[in-house]
Amino acid sequence: MSEESKQILRSAQCARIIVNISEMFGVSLNEATDIYYNSETANLIEEGVADLHCRSDKYLAGEVWREYQENRKKT
Repeated sequence: MSEESKQILRSAQCARIIVNISEMFGVSLNEATDIYYNSETANLIEEGVADLHCRSDKYLAGEVWREYQENRKKT
């Protein structure tokens, strides 16, 4: 698989995760986008760490949300 193909698949997965965050947790798509792209989980997915990209979109949305909630408690 070419790098371009991999990037297209990662972009589509990011979009699905963002939609899931919005739908599962009742936030706007803009807020879900900010939450996703400011998460460490998004960086790990992009880097291919621990095969996170193989997990379901809903699972990853939940992980991003959990991280977001934990970070909100720290501030």
